Amino acid sequence: MADYIKNLKTEISKYLKTDNIYFHYKGRVSLYVILQAMNVKEGDEVIIPAYTCVVVPNPIIYLGAKPVYVDIDKDNLCMDINLLEKNITEKTKVIICQNTYGLSANVDTIVEIAKKHNLYTIEDCTHGFGGFYKNQPNGSYCDAAFYSMQWNKPFSSGIGGFLTINNAELLENINKIDRQKAKPGFLTKLNLKLLFFAKRYFLNNTTYWFLLNFYRWLSKNNLVTGSSSGNEISDIKMPDNFLMDYSQTQAKEGLRNIKKLPKLLALRKNNALKYTEFLLKNNKVFVKKDLFENHSFLKYPILVKNRDKFFDLARKHKIELGDWFNSPIHPVQNNFEKWEMYPEKYPIANYTSQHVVNLPTDTKKIKKVLSFMEKFIDEIL
Repeated sequence: MADYIKNLKTEISKYLKTDNIYFHYKGRVSLYVILQAMNVKEGDEVIIPAYTCVVVPNPIIYLGAKPVYVDIDKDNLCMDINLLEKNITEKTKVIICQNTYGLSANVDTIVEIAKKHNLYTIEDCTHGFGGFYKNQPNGSYCDAAFYSMQWNKPFSSGIGGFLTINNAELLENINKIDRQKAKPGFLTKLNLKLLFFAKRYFLNNTTYWFLLNFYRWLSKNNLVTGSSSGNEISDIKMPDNFLMDYSQTQAKEGLRNIKKLPKLLALRKNNALKYTEFLLKNNKVFVKKDLFENHSFLKYPILVKNRDKFFDLARKHKIELGDWFNSPIHPVQNNFEKWEMYPEKYPIANYTSQHVVNLPTDTKKIKKVLSFMEKFIDEIL
């Protein structure tokens, strides 16, 4: 039997120039393993952007530590480095930076600040695989990095994640923790195969909105293996069997998709450039061109006046849009205090999460999307 995991590791190492790659059932599990290896524990603080997914603060809380949020820079939607140092205390242990939508910003500066205060750094590359920052692959600057292979990430294995280690001092702990992983069961792998089949044969422009909402409902109610279970977005208790291993079933799908990545990255970058040119011409908010060099555009963010209205228009015109991040800790909509999050304290992140819409960058129907934007240009900020 082919060793798909070994073969996938070989392909990933070609992009990241490292062999220190460890696979897990999901990217958030990889983050949890890194934090454990860094000995993050009760009483510690971990600094993260105030514009992220709830699965980032969750592992911090699972370990008894406290997430400390820093507002974002409106020009790149990554952590505002001018606010970073004032949030560092004697309890701070780790800083996590993020490639939001595949856009990397100020990673080297964040690492310099961390070294000054003797702190660990982690790069959240769940949006950024295949991209570069200052001629280095995303994930190269920090002590460790974690990546996602979910359905809608740079390349997909359905569900999945992995971590990389740049700080050799962490390897012993990583290996020790990694040996504790539970194996995915038969039903879990069968569930994945059914989802692969459904995505391959039923997902298209016509079914996109229905299947997206239906899949999220199933996932929320723990009826399918989804990006986030209902428990993860309503509670701060670590799910059972959270520390789960990656399977050959996932790796086979990942291997199939990573081979398509070079063409897909070129398509995303080309589409992103067209979006920027259109928005610039119409005096709208756009991704600055200095962020284009070697970045991977997983999604292209725009701001709209009324997101619900804009989504309704998109559904009627069969345009596939995304809603990352629809809250400062997506997709949580209430009881933010459970995660030590108070949205009003982070005005840029809060405003962005209320108005952001993601344009598809992997579409081959860019003219249709641009035509839709032109028709409803007054709805765009």
